[in-house]
Formats: sequence, C-alpha cells, structure tokens
Amino acid sequence: MRRTVETINRDVATSASRHPSRPPDSAPLLPRINHASAMTSALLVLGVLLALVLVLGIWVAGIYNKLVELRNRFKNAFAQIDVQLKRRYDLIPNLVETAKGYMKHESTTLEAVIKARNIAAAAAQSAAANPADANAVRSLAAAEAGLGGALSRLLVVSEQYPDLKANQNMLQLTEELTSTENKIAFARQAYNDGVMTYNTTRETFPNVIFAGAFGFLPAELFKIEDPTERQAPKVSFT
Repeated sequence: MRRTVETINRDVATSASRHPSRPPDSAPLLPRINHASAMTSALLVLGVLLALVLVLGIWVAGIYNKLVELRNRFKNAFAQIDVQLKRRYDLIPNLVETAKGYMKHESTTLEAVIKARNIAAAAAQSAAANPADANAVRSLAAAEAGLGGALSRLLVVSEQYPDLKANQNMLQLTEELTSTENKIAFARQAYNDGVMTYNTTRETFPNVIFAGAFGFLPAELFKIEDPTERQAPKVSFT
C-alpha cells in the first residue's frame, strides 16, 4: 500500500516538472486598449468636424437670408414705382385726347407721345415681373427718358394754344400728372436706396463668395442718364 502511494506521488511530481504552472498572460489586453483609444479619438474628431459643418451651415444660411430680405425690400420698393407708373400711363392717353381737339396740326407730336408711352408701359411690365433683372430696369429707365422727352415737347407746343391752356379737363389732367411725377420720383429714390443697400451687402466679404452661387446678381439703379430728363416735366398751364 505504501509503495502504491509513493508511486502515485512520484508520478504527480514528474508530471508537474514537465508542465510547470505559468501566470496568466496579460498581453492580449493591449490590442484591446489601443483599439478603444483609437475609436475614442476618431469619434472626437468626427464630432469636431460635424460641429464645424453645423456652424458653417448656420453662418451661410444667415448670409442667404439677409440677401433674400434685402432683395425683397427693393422689389417691394419697385412695386410702389410700378403703381405710380401705371397711373401715369393711364393719364397720358386722356391728356393726348384732350390736346388733340386743339392741336390738329400737331399729330406728329401727339403720336410720338403715345408711341413713347406704349414703349415705356411694355418696359415697365417686364421690369415689374422681375425688378432684380438689371437689363429690364435699364430698359425701363431708357424708355422713361424717351417718354419724358416726348411729354416735354408736347407741353412746350401746347403753350402756343391759349384755348387748350384754359381747358378745365386739361388743367386737371396736367395737375394729376405733375402729382404722379412727384410720387414716381419719391418711389424711385426709395427703390434706389434699397438697391444700394442690397448691392453693398452683396459685394461685402465674405458675402460676395456665396452671392453668385446662390443666384444673387447685382441690381440696377433706376436712374435717367440724360441730365435734361432727371426732373419731371413741368406741366403747369396757370
């Protein structure tokens, strides 16, 4: 019996000597720690990039909204011009019809006024459809200069007809025309102020970088190039 126990103990000792016990290996934990650190850094960088994109988006949206506001403002100002222009276009045919009864030998002058009025009315319609269209506003300014010149010639010629000057209907029409011309001048000034503000904001850095990409083109001032046409025609018959 004793010999059997000794044999077992010897076998166990021999096995232990062949397979000594080792402490657990901690090396596999290092890759896991490095991987977690890399993931944290990547998420941090991604968060910073998203924050920058968000801030940039809000900033660009602010520029866009400001330009929209200023463009709508001068468009609204042009709408006030359009109201007064239509009023004047309605008055001119009545003025010509009244003058026609006295100025039978001035048909060329009268026809020139009607022609200029029709050209200006068509140009005004195009400009009213899109006041931000610089070419349309420029065409309207040229047409208005032509109409102003034709009206001035008519009123100069009408001075030679005393009976026409004394006509009550003619007096009323010329008074309304003068009032309308003054309203057009005030409305045009308000429009030009709005255009100046819009163009200045559009051309300011960094707005100018995004304005073209967003379709915000330069707006045109409503001005008459000919210095002789800068003032409304004097239509007093008193």
